[in-house]
Amino acid sequence: NHAGTGRRARSRRFARDDHGLTFHATMSAAFNTLEAEFVPLSTVWFPDVLRVENAAYTHPWVESNFTDSIRSGYQAQLLVAGGQLLGYFVAMRGVDEVHLLNITVAPQFQGQGWARVMLDALAIWARGQGAQWLWLEVRVGNSRALGVYEAFGYSRVGQRKNYYPAPGGQREDALVMSLKL
Repeated sequence: NHAGTGRRARSRRFARDDHGLTFHATMSAAFNTLEAEFVPLSTVWFPDVLRVENAAYTHPWVESNFTDSIRSGYQAQLLVAGGQLLGYFVAMRGVDEVHLLNITVAPQFQGQGWARVMLDALAIWARGQGAQWLWLEVRVGNSRALGVYEAFGYSRVGQRKNYYPAPGGQREDALVMSLKL
């Protein structure tokens, strides 16, 4: 416990069930405890997911992106605590790799370690699927996300020119990053 320091103590529990990975994360401070769990993305959660997506991004995914991800069988997990959506990720499995398509922490929960919790869960799931690599793209201007990914162990391996839409009809490059599992 980091009481009085403003830092949060974190514990993680993992278990396997018939549906894959069950992951519980508990974060607590001197006067605040929050236990979170992963649940599969379903259409019931779309209003909450779209609210978070629109609050977090200037060019958010739309409902059809999430619907297509579910229909395609992608790994789409929500991180939920007390019925409240903390964040989510969507990942696509390949032959020996997993490609992270979207990872988002609700703005009011950013900076609390939840992105790391989701990246941990994704890496564990990917290893269980036989993946040897995790891949992602991130906007070159998203220094906060770059810091999270690099702290987790991702390496910059390339750049995609004009990959993302940007304000004013402009385009922004993406950095391609990978993590050896």
